[in-house]
Amino acid sequence: MAEEEQEVSDSPRRGPTLSTSTSSFEALDPHDPNLSQLANRMFSKTSEYLYGELTSTLDDYRLLENMNQTVITKYSDMKRLAVNVKKSMCELNEKYNSLIPLLQQIEQIEDSVVKLEQAAYKLDSYSKRLEAKFKNLENR
Repeated sequence: MAEEEQEVSDSPRRGPTLSTSTSSFEALDPHDPNLSQLANRMFSKTSEYLYGELTSTLDDYRLLENMNQTVITKYSDMKRLAVNVKKSMCELNEKYNSLIPLLQQIEQIEDSVVKLEQAAYKLDSYSKRLEAKFKNLENR
């Protein structure tokens, strides 16, 4: 087993390798198949990692795009609602302004009714006093 490990981790030119770094690799030297296999695996895993990172970033952008579309729709709905509320408020203001003269007449009528009521109380009081005097005179 130790011999098998030595075959896998020994470089044919330099002897045992302690690292999978390619810094000691010379272009014209025959290279270690184990090193090549490790490099291929490293590049494959790095590729998978980068693909995953880019995919997650793309998913984030898609989510942001969906959120932006939803917000645009909500703001559009809110704008429509605000326009309708403004229109209703303008109509109500116009109706109120058209009712102002009638409300003023109602206030004048109310004032007149209050004055009539006061006069009726005074008249009632006066008539009661007269009645009392008349009964007084009648009894004599």
